[in-house]
Amino acid sequence: MEPDDTICYCFHISKRKILNFIRVHQPRRASQISDCGGAGTGCGWCVAHLKRYFAESQGTVGEGTEMTSPSDYARERAVYIQAGHGKPSGGAIPLPADEPG
Repeated sequence: MEPDDTICYCFHISKRKILNFIRVHQPRRASQISDCGGAGTGCGWCVAHLKRYFAESQGTVGEGTEMTSPSDYARERAVYIQAGHGKPSGGAIPLPADEPG
């Protein structure tokens, strides 16, 4: 994922914004990253990724998974939501359209 790719689709927060927030505010716990525009408080999909960025900032191995591409990330989020694991906030980026099968 590139710095300007979206990590939190519910609140339109980029990887760059999250990493800068961690660098500037130095949160003591991963959950404090939610102070960065509400990241992680919508559907919950990005929480594992936020934990990973936090762990990396602490010099430890992250709990989240590394993302391959923005389109794969969006599809994985759609599967997560469609499986009933989270509900996007009202202004969230819509789920990708199903691909023709």
